[in-house]
Amino acid sequence: MYDIGKIHLARSVRDAIAALSADPGAHVVCGGSDVLIKIREGKLAGCSLVSINGLKELAGVALEEDGTIVIGPATTFADVTRSPIIARHAPALGGAVDQAGGPQLRNVGTIGGNLCNGATSADSAATLLTLNARLTITGPDGRRETALEAFYEGPGRVRLAHGELLTAIRIERRDYEGFGGHYIKYAQRNAMDIATLGCAVHVRLSEDKRAVEQYRLAFGVAAPTPVRCRGVEARVNGRPLTEKTLERIGEWALEEVTPRTSWRASREFRVQLVKTLSRRATERAILNAGGAAI
Repeated sequence: MYDIGKIHLARSVRDAIAALSADPGAHVVCGGSDVLIKIREGKLAGCSLVSINGLKELAGVALEEDGTIVIGPATTFADVTRSPIIARHAPALGGAVDQAGGPQLRNVGTIGGNLCNGATSADSAATLLTLNARLTITGPDGRRETALEAFYEGPGRVRLAHGELLTAIRIERRDYEGFGGHYIKYAQRNAMDIATLGCAVHVRLSEDKRAVEQYRLAFGVAAPTPVRCRGVEARVNGRPLTEKTLERIGEWALEEVTPRTSWRASREFRVQLVKTLSRRATERAILNAGGAAI
């Protein structure tokens, strides 16, 4: 049983914003895979909910005329993975969200909820960071846009004011075209588990495929929030594809991340994962970008 005070079934984005604005204690629910667990555990017992489930304007994946990929935040993980647009232009994202939970969760959990809960372990976050994803946020005062990287404030906290909704996830053509990507999730079990560490890479190679033209690296559970390693990227950009470059990536990454000890893993183990996964994800991304094995 769920102790829910009341629920408003929004008929549109505008209606949802109005309902949230009228109830300072209301929480947004879509797939419910996070919110309903908190209610069952008593953390949100008796709360008010505003449901955006079923709003067509917030679901689906589209490709705009200029090549921008637009993902509705109410799109389930399964629908992101199955999208022909994602499969063609951003397959690493489809592969990342296909590792979230199990089939049941992936068919109800949404990519927007995965971002808005602020969890550093969110399987979509690291890959979206390496795709330079931007978020459209709509509230009582209109729309604003922010980089995903600037969306996170701290563990479980995002820059989303009460009354605001995430209404689109946008990836511009220049941020996916010509790139190869890969996401690796390390967890204690092969499925139905939260990441001990997640690592995402996107890379674009030089025309002769022998050097790195543009490199992007991000981690989940290596810091209080999903984190992009800008310093590593600056060091790798322009370098030839050599064994030495691959070896140094993990060492450089450790200068920017702050893995910690938790009941899932020790800091020392996560440090080793940072070095190992960054190399493996980079090797796979290079292959996916048309390069050769090093």
